[in-house]
Amino acid sequence: MNQELKKSPAMDSMVNSFDPATMSDTPTQAPTAQSSHWEIRTQEQDYAFLSDKEHAIENRYGKRIDLVELTDKPKNRSMFINENPEVGSNPNRNKQHGFFFTADNCIGCHACEAACSEKNENPAHIAFRSVGYVEGGSYPDYKRMNISMACNHCDDPVCLKGCPTRAYTKHAEYGAVLQDPETCFGCGYCTWVCPYNAPQLDPVKGRVSKCNMCVDRLEVGLKPACVSACVGNALDFGVIENTPKNREQCKTSIPGFPDPEITHPNIRFQQTKTLPDDMNRTDSMPVKYHKDQDGDYRPVIDQKAGKEKHWHLDKLSSRENPLVLFTLFAQAAFGTFAISFLAAILGFDVFVRFFHSDMFLPLTLLSLAMTAFALLMSVTHLGKPMRFYRGFNNLRYSPMAREGFGLTLFTIGCGITALLLIPHNEWLVTTVKQSLGVDLAKLLSAFAVENAPLFSASFAVVSGAAGLYYMNKCYQIKARPFWHHIQTATAFSGNSLSLGAIISGMLLLPTLTVQNATEHELTQALIVLGAVFIIGLVIEAIGLLKHNYDMNRSSNEGGAAHYIQCTTFGKSYLFRNTLLALNLVFTATLLVMTLNTELSSGLYLAWLIAALICTLTSVIGRALFYVLVIPTTMPGAFFWKNKAFEQHARDIGLADNPATGVAPLAH
Repeated sequence: MNQELKKSPAMDSMVNSFDPATMSDTPTQAPTAQSSHWEIRTQEQDYAFLSDKEHAIENRYGKRIDLVELTDKPKNRSMFINENPEVGSNPNRNKQHGFFFTADNCIGCHACEAACSEKNENPAHIAFRSVGYVEGGSYPDYKRMNISMACNHCDDPVCLKGCPTRAYTKHAEYGAVLQDPETCFGCGYCTWVCPYNAPQLDPVKGRVSKCNMCVDRLEVGLKPACVSACVGNALDFGVIENTPKNREQCKTSIPGFPDPEITHPNIRFQQTKTLPDDMNRTDSMPVKYHKDQDGDYRPVIDQKAGKEKHWHLDKLSSRENPLVLFTLFAQAAFGTFAISFLAAILGFDVFVRFFHSDMFLPLTLLSLAMTAFALLMSVTHLGKPMRFYRGFNNLRYSPMAREGFGLTLFTIGCGITALLLIPHNEWLVTTVKQSLGVDLAKLLSAFAVENAPLFSASFAVVSGAAGLYYMNKCYQIKARPFWHHIQTATAFSGNSLSLGAIISGMLLLPTLTVQNATEHELTQALIVLGAVFIIGLVIEAIGLLKHNYDMNRSSNEGGAAHYIQCTTFGKSYLFRNTLLALNLVFTATLLVMTLNTELSSGLYLAWLIAALICTLTSVIGRALFYVLVIPTTMPGAFFWKNKAFEQHARDIGLADNPATGVAPLAH
């Protein structure tokens, strides 16, 4: 098993460890066996031992608790902890385990957080388990509820399905969702899809790591380090659905906890103390929680930033800038190639003529170069760029893997099409022969197959469409409601059409002019490209209207993100939307003029202005897309796990102290 479960560097020799097979019912009796699963440094207390005797057959979601029955793996398979082939003798090692958190008992001491970080040797800016809190009421009836949260080792782990490298595994042993940092290439997609902020992306090491359920301790009958360190008896652990002693409840939710239906997490809660109807987060996120009629707390918008609109253009730049370029260039490249090719297939004379001209080769090469640049930008976004090839490991589940695979096939399709076009390119063949004395037509005669470019171009279009489809699926994330909307699809497809029409026109129209095309042919080309351009703008505008309508009526994190969009970035958002609306009217007018008047340099200039405006609105819109999203994550503390405080620490230089826990601005 590839899993980062570390030994204590201070221990060089074998030491006594607890093994359930050698223990009596009294956990304090000294064990006689030895094991190297986990090296023990201090005597464990009674409460640190697992004590599950019985368990249910299914959990409340209808999933089997005995996981070995769901797999073809041997019941006594070794987990190779610390590269040791021994098999633990825990009688419940093949049952789904989980955490139990009693909020009434948590005093916010962070002992669990410290114990976890100590055992896993985490740096200050990484915490597999974090303690945050929500508060409400007013003096003297002020209430505060602490929340300790780590990985919940879910029944339906979205991190596992989303990871393109297959760094995650759901094990039959304890139901642990384990992640291998050595397989990870640091894309951070698992941190996007997880609703609980469990996977931690280390910007220094450029990779993700997370809670491993302390399976090394479980193998020898001990509870995880965080549970054993809990001062207030707030954390407990065992076979899922087994309510610990002296507990009254076994709920699946608590104020501040995201919807458990997203992943079916293996954590249960108790919270019996009366809380105010409104519980506030103390971090900077504009979300609070309101008790509804059934007694459950739902997220609502907390207008912490007021209602004043700002520009904040400087904040549009983020560490996701490579993804802004990746998505825009990939969409524009596909649109450029697909529009010209499909228009030729549909029988538009000028596009048929362009497809058979020498200039379709440069267009193909340009589409290939733009896609290659886009893929390069996606690679530079990785924490471990040299491991980019692992991005295809999880084609079975990961939309990110499928996105990259589709765009790679599109690039290959464009390359093959370009190779097949070279023997038919008279200008290139003549120029190379005159300057170098090489007869390209003869050299590449094997590729001069009739209709071969047609098939390779069709392959490229299909592959590119699949890549863009899965690009949209990458952002349809339940843990990020601001993205989980049709507007993501309309923005991506709209930009592909509008930007593709711009670049196609920049190649097609000069080519037709050089070929002495008639004004009718030029008009036909401009009308087709202009119509596609306008359709792209219309699709994008419809998506924005729908998104604005839905987010204004949403009380979840999507609505909170839209609130930030309308306040912190209110003027930038209004500017982009106004430009888009004006450009739509402007281009519609230009299209009518193109249909009814003669072509002129003034008309071409007007279309160029419309193209520049579209490019500007596309860049602003995509930057807002990445900056604004608010995930469904657990509340942070007032200082740490608080984005506003992290920025404050950077502004005043506190972040330069490595002990403060503020992650460097790197990926």
